[in-house]
Amino acid sequence: MPPTSCSSRETTSPTPSSTSSSGPVCWSGRSSGSACGSPSGPPPRTKDLADGAFDPSRIRTAVDHAVAAIEICDSRVADWDISIGDTVADNASAGAYVLGTQRRTLAEFEPADVHMTMRVDGVEVSSGTGAACLGGPLVALAWLARQAYELGDPLRAGQVVLSGALGPMRPVTPGAVVTADISELGSVTVTFSDDDEGSSS
Repeated sequence: MPPTSCSSRETTSPTPSSTSSSGPVCWSGRSSGSACGSPSGPPPRTKDLADGAFDPSRIRTAVDHAVAAIEICDSRVADWDISIGDTVADNASAGAYVLGTQRRTLAEFEPADVHMTMRVDGVEVSSGTGAACLGGPLVALAWLARQAYELGDPLRAGQVVLSGALGPMRPVTPGAVVTADISELGSVTVTFSDDDEGSSS
């Protein structure tokens, strides 16, 4: 049930895959391409998070910009009958992600204060705030940066980082249209195909 199309809009209407959640995406740099949409613009002035303090204030300076995003969760385990070991082997049920195109620097808004609403086929199914993510996306990102450094694989400039879900996951069915609206960051939408042969664009 792959997504067939996606877009970023300022209007309200829906997005995702097997189960889904949405939240702001923090970028410590810029990717050359991404699922359902490539960012454009001048290269950012960011550096690897390879040393120093890993606190939210330092992390804030490393983020080039943020965009709205939808995380698409899926599992190779039948019927989601999944254990902790299965989750690790299944890459934490990571399926794909969809990024919006409205970029904001962290000087323009406070990530912990955003409000998210997700709709499936026009019906609200999930909502939350930035503070729902461990107290704020920057707190979550600081934790990730610290863990990555301690494990010998620090966050690098140019990587896309999903900073955490702002509301509960919800299932989707073939043909569903899902939209996440995040205050300050606009909307992002994905449409799922009616079969397993769909493609993204």
